Amino acid sequence: MKFFATLFAGLSLMAATSAFAATPGVTDTQIVIGQSAPLTGPAAQLGIRLRMGIEAYFKQVNADGGVAGRSLKLVSLDDGYEPARAVANTKTFINGGDVFALLGYVGTPTTLAAKPLIDQAGIPLIGPFTGAMGLRSPVDPYIFNIRASYNDETRKIVDQFLFLGLKKIAVFYQDDAYGMAGLTGVQKALAAHNLKPVATGTVKRNTVDVAGALASILPSKPDLIVEVGTYTEVAAFNQQAIAKGYGGQFANVSFVGSEALAKALGPEGNGVIITQVVPFPFSTVTPLVREYQAAMNSAGHKGDYDFTSLEGYIDAKVLVQALRKAGKTLTRANLMDALNSMGNENLGGFTVHFSPDNHSGSDYVDTTSITASGGFRH
Repeated sequence: MKFFATLFAGLSLMAATSAFAATPGVTDTQIVIGQSAPLTGPAAQLGIRLRMGIEAYFKQVNADGGVAGRSLKLVSLDDGYEPARAVANTKTFINGGDVFALLGYVGTPTTLAAKPLIDQAGIPLIGPFTGAMGLRSPVDPYIFNIRASYNDETRKIVDQFLFLGLKKIAVFYQDDAYGMAGLTGVQKALAAHNLKPVATGTVKRNTVDVAGALASILPSKPDLIVEVGTYTEVAAFNQQAIAKGYGGQFANVSFVGSEALAKALGPEGNGVIITQVVPFPFSTVTPLVREYQAAMNSAGHKGDYDFTSLEGYIDAKVLVQALRKAGKTLTRANLMDALNSMGNENLGGFTVHFSPDNHSGSDYVDTTSITASGGFRH
């Protein structure tokens, strides 16, 4: 009997080990997660800060014993906010066979470029840092968006300004899928009031050549310029617009990189509006933010709070909640089942809801503006 018991235990161990080996990126001690993001170049702060929040949460979970005894490991590859590099990174994650799921990809053009590979491989991507509708409708079974859409953000901006009686709205946008997503959101919001943008102007991704955009937009003397770009592009546009005498309002969607923009603009940033898709990270009102601040402090970033790292923290928390729901025997299929069953997941003052036919986890939008000292008010 002792022999058979020993044999059974050995066979069970072999079966469990085989199951782990059959699931890419999962062993009996570790779960490996992949991220493609800009870690260098003009948009680097977006990737760096998002990764910082993810790693702060992973460190917290690992210190508490991990997920079912497995530690979490994040592998981040730099794509410089360029689609071709994001595709190459995604191929590395998929073909290497040692990444279980993807988390926190940054950008619309980069994520859209990687999307066919993600779908073909059947690897889930959680929390892409983009609000583009092209990643939401129709629903992609493998992509789980957590943040609100650019349609949600631009509608908030437009409706607030129309309420004030300001109707001359222009759009400065990045000349790619991200910028077009934002422009479409503004156009849709204005169309609901039988209005159109009074002018538009574009900038090439990862450049600061804004002369053409200034020439297109400023002659229309808009009350408001909605900006759909990254912090380097927007800072260049705003500073040159002010130098040319523009005295109207600037408003940005959250992807811009709030803290980096405030730093780049300096005193000229006072009053610039930025919509946000996560709670105010400098307050202690919500349990989630208190938890985030404690995790950042513990990870060696004491007091270094911002919107982007909070979003990374939230993305990581959603992933871990789903991993725990999926159980000890992890597969990509049961991870997605766990995510799809998050009907109303309260993370501590921020709610995420998924279903098989809705992968837009949140429509939360807040409005903030930069202060004279480079901080934020809301």
